[in-house]
Amino acid sequence: MRSKERATVRRLLTNARYEVLPTKTIEAKVLESVPTSVPVTVTASPSMGLERTIETAESFAAQGYTVVPHLAARMVHGRTELEELATRLGAAGITSVFVPGGDADPVGDYKDALSMLEDLTAIGSPFAHVGVTGYPESHPTIHDDLTVQSMWDKRRHATHIVSNLTFDAAVIKDWLQRMRLRGIGLPLLLGVPGPVERTKLLSMATKIGVGDSTRFLAKQKGLMARLVAPGGFTGESFLEKAAPTVGEPEMNVSGLHVYTFNQVAETEAWRQDWLKRLEG
Repeated sequence: MRSKERATVRRLLTNARYEVLPTKTIEAKVLESVPTSVPVTVTASPSMGLERTIETAESFAAQGYTVVPHLAARMVHGRTELEELATRLGAAGITSVFVPGGDADPVGDYKDALSMLEDLTAIGSPFAHVGVTGYPESHPTIHDDLTVQSMWDKRRHATHIVSNLTFDAAVIKDWLQRMRLRGIGLPLLLGVPGPVERTKLLSMATKIGVGDSTRFLAKQKGLMARLVAPGGFTGESFLEKAAPTVGEPEMNVSGLHVYTFNQVAETEAWRQDWLKRLEG
C-alpha cells in the first residue's frame, strides 16, 4: 500500500467498534480481551429478545465501555415502550443507539426503522448518536433504489450510517459514490468482518438458529462461497483494496463497524497486530 492508503487503514482501525451477539458468555469474553476504549455494539436477536440486548448493554456500560444497543424497530411495541427504553438507557449513561428495521415480524406499531426514528425525534431525540443501516449489496427483498431512498428519508433522524457486509471493494466504491451524489452526507462506519474462522461461523449459525446468523448470511450475495473458497476473502485484502476510495474526504468514512461473530479476542489481536505492522 502507498503511504496514503496505509494512513487511511490505520485511521479506520483506530476508530473501530465491535459488534457482538448478546450470548450468555459474551460479557466475560469482552472484559477479558477488549479495552474499554473500543466501543461495543450489541445486536437485537429475535430468538433472544430485546431485553437481553438491553441488559447486556447496561452491563457493558457499567464496566466503562461506550456501548451501542441495537433497537430493532420491529421488536419495539410502540412509542410508550420506546420512551421507557430511552429513559432506561439514558439512566445507564448510554448515548448512542443503532436502529435497524429488524428481521422479526412486527410486535407492535413499527413496521420499519423510519417510523421508529420519527418517534425518537418526536420524543425529543434522547440519543446523541443514532445509526441507521446501509446496504452496499442488494437486499433480498428491497430494491436497490429503495434502500438508497430509505437512507435519504432517514438522514434527518440519524447521525451516521453503518454498512452491511460486502466483500467487494468495487461495490463499496460504486455505492458510496451513488449515495454521496444523491446528497446523503452522513458519516459512514464501514462494515467489515473480523478474522472469523469459517467453522466457527457455521457453528454459530447452527446454534443461534434461523433468526440470526443464518438470516444474516442469507442476505449476503455470494458470502458463503467466498468464505469457503481456498485463498478467498480476508478483511485485510478488502480494506487494502477499498482504502483509495474510503480515504477520500468527500466519502466521509469515519471508522469501522467490525462484525466479530463473538470472536472478540481474535478480533482485537488481529486489529492490534495490523496497527503495529502499519506503524512499523
